[in-house]
Amino acid sequence: MSQLITTDYIVFLLYFVGVSAYGYWIYKQKQTGKQDTKDFFLAEGSLTWWAIGASLIASNISAEQFIGMSGDGFRLGIAIGVYEWLAAISLIIVAVWFIPIYLKNKIFTMPQFLSTRYNETVSLIMAIFWLFLYIFVNLTSILFLGASAISNLVGGDSFHAIIIGLSVFAIIITLGGMKVIGYTDVIQVLVLIIGGLVTTYLALTKVSETFGLGSSAITGFNAMIANAEDHFHMIFAKPGPGSSQADINKYLTLPGIMMYLAGQWVVNLNYWGCNQYITQRALGADLKTARTGILFAALLKIFMPVIVMVPGIAAYVIHAHGGLQAEMLRDGAVSGDNAYSAVLTFLPSGLKGLSVAALTAAIVASLAGKANSISTIFTLDIYHKYVNKTATETQLVWVGRLAILAAVLVAIGFAWGDALGIGGAGGFTYIQKYTGYISPGIFAIFILGFFWKRTTGTAAIVGILAGFGLVVLFNQFAPALFGNDTLLYTAFPNKDGVYEIPFLVSMGLSFALTVLLMVIISLAGPKVNPKAFEIDATMFKLAPTHVAMIAIILALVSAIYVRFW
Repeated sequence: MSQLITTDYIVFLLYFVGVSAYGYWIYKQKQTGKQDTKDFFLAEGSLTWWAIGASLIASNISAEQFIGMSGDGFRLGIAIGVYEWLAAISLIIVAVWFIPIYLKNKIFTMPQFLSTRYNETVSLIMAIFWLFLYIFVNLTSILFLGASAISNLVGGDSFHAIIIGLSVFAIIITLGGMKVIGYTDVIQVLVLIIGGLVTTYLALTKVSETFGLGSSAITGFNAMIANAEDHFHMIFAKPGPGSSQADINKYLTLPGIMMYLAGQWVVNLNYWGCNQYITQRALGADLKTARTGILFAALLKIFMPVIVMVPGIAAYVIHAHGGLQAEMLRDGAVSGDNAYSAVLTFLPSGLKGLSVAALTAAIVASLAGKANSISTIFTLDIYHKYVNKTATETQLVWVGRLAILAAVLVAIGFAWGDALGIGGAGGFTYIQKYTGYISPGIFAIFILGFFWKRTTGTAAIVGILAGFGLVVLFNQFAPALFGNDTLLYTAFPNKDGVYEIPFLVSMGLSFALTVLLMVIISLAGPKVNPKAFEIDATMFKLAPTHVAMIAIILALVSAIYVRFW
């Protein structure tokens, strides 16, 4: 049964028409002739700092946050916010040290970086890796989780129709190129922030009402802390002999201090600094604009848990005190991934439509950004290099558009019946875990490629393969081969009784060993690789505005950790 009425559908329709019309206007206004590849894929020189920052957030905040992170808020609490708050610090690192190198060397795609710094073999291997990752992990999971959430609100047998609707909406935006994506993302961010804040506010007032404390959001937040104290700690203690399975499960997902030693940084720096999907927004700008946009995104990132995580904790508290019993069920069992859509049931008519619009904005922006990146890598790094080296600019743009359609169709096929088991894994954790299979190798070859001139192409190829192999080893086989408690790791029994190493620990170990292996191999080569980048200190000099923004970001993140350690 649908929880939406005519007013909600009107609000949603206004959002859809508004974004589509604005996107078409941008397409016509910015179009000075036939689109070339730099215009279509990068919007070179036309995105302002605020458009870059908004586009970064709109592309990042999607179903995996609204549904997956809200679900982990229900299960784990505030600790899951580490992905957002460390992302803010990671964006500082990207703005200060990564982006200058990309822009100085005129890098437009991540495979291009690898071919410029290493060789074509490394570039081709990673282009194929990225395409599989973006299509089968990211694009498919965003589509599945988004359709699941919206269908819970719309009701009836609407899941498959929503998959088609989201896909079509995303394609409409994506086919206009990066300019349309970038500027429509500004509207998408405004909608998702306003709609998200409304949802959070009403969720907190509902918590307050649950305990008979009136209808104050601040009172509700304090009541939430008082009645779910275990959900307000950033660091989980390492389980001991008497620990419950629930505590072990939490630690397996977020392994306390251990995840800060390497794993969490690998996740964030790889995602924000070595990821076509993200860096593409800044690669067409000058350094000052790119830096300001990235730091603006870092500031916004600090506040994202308020709208994507707090509703999940509110749902936990309300459910624990007798509310949302039916709404939290999926296939007869309580599912954290239902938390956000359950909270939306509290919204009055009209505001439900706004919140569905916010959720849709997040989903569509991410689908569009991901599809554009898939198209960019396939067109520039595979088709143009290996299929048709003489293709014209117009042909390349059309190949890019066809690649968008193909990628979305494949994602629809796999999301249709949840062929990848996304629903059972927990959406946010699913994405982080499976992205983690290639993150250590990717980040190792990027970080050494940036800052160590001796790193060789042979070491990079070994690093890619070794990084993947080591993650498989630690995730699947290490406890059985080497025992459950070693100098490097401690494995714990999961809900099925099988011993496993926390995947963030596995990622950290895999990264460290991959770097060590690459260093050893590179020492056999020349002292300076001829393809190494030239770096000078002036590249990293910051304007006073950037220094001030960084200071504010660090102060805010520090305050959060001091309060909720």
